[in-house]
Amino acid sequence: MTHPMLRLTDEVHDALADGRPVVALESTIISHGMPYPENVAMANEVEQIIRDNGAVPATIAILDGVPRVGLDADGLELLGSDDNITKVSVRDLPYVVAQGLHGATTVASTMRLAALAGIRVFVTGGLGGVHRGAEQSMDVSADLTELGTTDVAVVSAGVKSILDIGLTLEKLETLGVPVVAYGTDEFPSFFSRSSGFAAPMRLDTPAEVAGLMRAKWDLGIHGGVVLANPIPAADEIPAAEIDGVISQALHDMEGEGIHGKDATPYLLNRIVEISQGASLTANIALVRNNAVLGAAVAREYAAAR
Repeated sequence: MTHPMLRLTDEVHDALADGRPVVALESTIISHGMPYPENVAMANEVEQIIRDNGAVPATIAILDGVPRVGLDADGLELLGSDDNITKVSVRDLPYVVAQGLHGATTVASTMRLAALAGIRVFVTGGLGGVHRGAEQSMDVSADLTELGTTDVAVVSAGVKSILDIGLTLEKLETLGVPVVAYGTDEFPSFFSRSSGFAAPMRLDTPAEVAGLMRAKWDLGIHGGVVLANPIPAADEIPAAEIDGVISQALHDMEGEGIHGKDATPYLLNRIVEISQGASLTANIALVRNNAVLGAAVAREYAAAR
């Protein structure tokens, strides 16, 4: 049964009750990851891509203190256009719910609410992870902790390029999280298909991914699965090019004294500015690509169950 504190749309409720494929979507990418109105257009387009590929989309957010699994057009518009949407990780969920606030969920909190709803596949843009300089700042995303505990497969284009990818992969190994690159031997890095790091595992079909998910959870091994899906070659920004942009954005952030949960939104927005919009175009392309794969994996997993 679905958790009583959640409010599901009829579309999502009926799909889960019938055992049909459902794909969770985060909302921070709408409220804090892209500018308006591109963010709302992207959210609607991604939901339609998932429907066109045989699954039901479930964008997750908190509206008026109520965790929502599935949103209507008005809800998506609110998240994209309101400047007072709180960025909500797992630690923030009790506060935002108790205070009756609007909140956009990160990867970590989306995973938690998706699992409470009974959804096993979640599509996002990029994962959080270990921040550069974390040996001094101790800044490690709660996304990694959640991946170590919550039974949801997360489809992304890899770890966000602004992070320390090598240390993030090490942390995921420590947490026992399977990290699978889709159709490639190299772990992708969000804007780029390459990262310089080998993928711990490789799978080439949605059926193989669904098989790994079933095997993991049927063995009683709790926690998530990372499915890293490279951005299409035609849409990538080569690593050598984006690295310079990221270095400039990091320098600017340090000068502004920005840190903590404000760091990632600032960096992504600054990278859009420095790249003159190229990073936004790439971001939208990779989310579309992940939506197609996520729907296929959800179909395979639902069919086998």
